Amino acid sequence: MVEVKKDDIKKIRTLRLFIDATAQIIEDEGIEGVTIREVAKITGYNSATIYNYFDNCNELISFAAMKFISDYVQAMPEYIAEANNALEEFLAVWQCFCEYCFQDPQIYYAIFTADIGDKPEDLIKDYYTLFPDDLGEPPKELVPMLMESDFSRRCEILIKPCVEADYFTPQQAEEINELIRLIYQGMLSLMINNRIDYSTEEAVERTMKHIRMVVNERAKVN
Repeated sequence: MVEVKKDDIKKIRTLRLFIDATAQIIEDEGIEGVTIREVAKITGYNSATIYNYFDNCNELISFAAMKFISDYVQAMPEYIAEANNALEEFLAVWQCFCEYCFQDPQIYYAIFTADIGDKPEDLIKDYYTLFPDDLGEPPKELVPMLMESDFSRRCEILIKPCVEADYFTPQQAEEINELIRLIYQGMLSLMINNRIDYSTEEAVERTMKHIRMVVNERAKVN
């Protein structure tokens, strides 16, 4: 994506116009309905102008998909409110993520997994830098994770308090994160490719069952 400075109001407005048009197509037709030509038609700009802002269609889709995850970000404080320790908070964050992700798996795939070209690790940071109101005011300790696009790094940040609280060794944390990513991404892939007929609730229940199993087998109970 072209670099857009926070104080360049004109470019930000144009960027938002493209994002909003793409989001409307996603709502009306699904992600598969998004094309640069269609976005150009809706906004009144030509395709070349859109390519001046985004490297490819997948990058535009990923930016537009960010508009659909604000409910997940806003819900997280409620999920972790009753957590009594770092381990419970870790599981609560995963519970929240899975519940919202499996309601709309293509949106989360677009943000965290799809190939969007160069520097995918900057996606979320760039988006919230330009549109901070969409982030809201999540708990400060979760902001580093929420600003991270790289899924592996996101998991590392999330589990770090559990290591600091001595629930896991650093090596165990690395193994846990790898296993959880495989569990989650396996379920996500099956849902996106219509290889299973689980409801959202079934997908969440099965995924969290395996995540808790992985965690409980390695956690030190204090």
